[in-house]
Amino acid sequence: MYRKILVALDTTASDQELLPHITRLALLVKAELLLLHVADGWVARNFNQLNLAESEEMKADWSYLEETAARLRAESGLVIETRLALGGPPGQILHVAETEACDLIAFASHGHRLVGDIIHGSTIETVRHKARVPILVVPPKP
Repeated sequence: MYRKILVALDTTASDQELLPHITRLALLVKAELLLLHVADGWVARNFNQLNLAESEEMKADWSYLEETAARLRAESGLVIETRLALGGPPGQILHVAETEACDLIAFASHGHRLVGDIIHGSTIETVRHKARVPILVVPPKP
């Protein structure tokens, strides 16, 4: 059913809610995982246009991705790739899902409601309206 699952990570505690669900699913269907984080700070958004050096935030994001992938590989034996994309999260998630031929996009929600979505934006809302593949959203613990 699923061969390659894009796992959108945001480097917060919500990732720890998402990863066990996705790892179990990937084991059941024998899918690969693609762990993706989108760096969206000023340097990340202007990295290529201004030929900037990698920011400390971007270095920390790479470390997080690689450490998370190494831990999951050791625990599960799954094939896991990592990607750090730069720019706006919704657009980058959709782009990577398409170019990497992912057939499921997985997120953890933060439980924002109205005001929180207005202030923080809603990556999930944008992606769910434009995705060409199914999405899976794991809610936060109450």
